[in-house]
Amino acid sequence: MSILTLTDGAFDETINGSDTPVLVDFWAEWCGPCKMIAPVLEEIAREQTGKITIGKLNVDDNPDTARRFEVMSIPTLMVFNNGSLEKRLVGARSKGQLLAELAQFIGG
Repeated sequence: MSILTLTDGAFDETINGSDTPVLVDFWAEWCGPCKMIAPVLEEIAREQTGKITIGKLNVDDNPDTARRFEVMSIPTLMVFNNGSLEKRLVGARSKGQLLAELAQFIGG
């Protein structure tokens, strides 16, 4: 499974229309920690196909959604389940830390 690219226009539709929890990575091109976590998210997307959907939202290109969810620093990761925000993580994490944080959503 690949990582979805989210936009202000399609954000709610994606979050509300998903059969699985959605992890949204709020990021920007200039953000070093965002670049560090990107390969980790790609691995999780591949390994957890069918359990969780991963999307990325560029805060520079989509400021409305970032403002709506009060994203003050990046990377910020948010988990939405059945359309509602369930968890917010600020800052980069290792794969192990991230999987531990997501265990309640992916059954790990």
